[in-house]
Amino acid sequence: MTFICRLLLAISQSFSVFCGMASPYKAFIFDLNGTMINDMEYHTRAWRHLLNNDLGGNFSWDEVKQQMYGKNPEVLVRMFGPERFSMDEMVALSFEKEKRYQQEYFDELALLPGLHEFLEAAYQKGILMAIGSAAIPFNIDFVLDNLNIRHYFKAIVSADDVVLSKPHPETYLKVAGQLGVNPADCLVFEDVPKGVEAALNAGMKTVVLTTTHHADEFTALPNVLHFADDFTGTYFDTLLN
Repeated sequence: MTFICRLLLAISQSFSVFCGMASPYKAFIFDLNGTMINDMEYHTRAWRHLLNNDLGGNFSWDEVKQQMYGKNPEVLVRMFGPERFSMDEMVALSFEKEKRYQQEYFDELALLPGLHEFLEAAYQKGILMAIGSAAIPFNIDFVLDNLNIRHYFKAIVSADDVVLSKPHPETYLKVAGQLGVNPADCLVFEDVPKGVEAALNAGMKTVVLTTTHHADEFTALPNVLHFADDFTGTYFDTLLN
C-alpha cells in the first residue's frame, strides 16, 4: 500500500470514528416483539388475563411487564414457582395466551414506521437479515405471513430453537452461525435490556427501539449505538451506506 493510500485510509477511519459511524455490517438481526412491531401492550394484556383471570393471580400491570422475557414456561415459573404446573400444562397455557394476544392485536398488526423501507433497502444492498426472538414459531409466523415479509430473512431462531433464553447469547450466536457471519459483524435491533445484554454476551452491537423501555434503563450496557422511536431518520440511512 502506498503512502497516499495509507493516508487516505487513516483519514477515512478517523472521520468515521469522529462522526460516530461504524463500519458496514454484514448482517442485521432483529428481535421481533417490541422491535419490529409495537405489540408489547397486547402481550402484557394477554398475560395479565391469563395470570389473573384464568389462574387466580393478582399481578399488577408493571409486575407482569417486568417478568415478560424468555420462554413462556419461564414466565409462568417466575410468577407461580416451579411446582404449580407441569411442562405440558405450561405449554398449553402459553398457547392460550398467544391465541388471545393474536386475536386482540390482529387489527393493529403493523411494522414500526420506516421498517419496511429499511428492510427493502437492506435487502437490495445484499445485507443478510435474520430474526432472533424468544417468541414461539406460532407468533413469528403470525407476523411474517400476515405482513408478507418472510422473504427478507435468511434465518429465524425462535424460542423452540434454543435451550437458554436471553440474556444468554445462544439465540444471537445461533443466528450468526446460520448466516455464516462473525458475531462482531452483526448488528442487533432490540427493545429490552435483557435482549441487549444477550447481544453484548454474543459480542454484538445494538440499536435500541424505545417502544417499551426508556434509554436510561440501558446505561449499564455499553454495546448500544443508538436509541430510536422507530426506523425513520437519517441514522438508519447511515447503516446502509
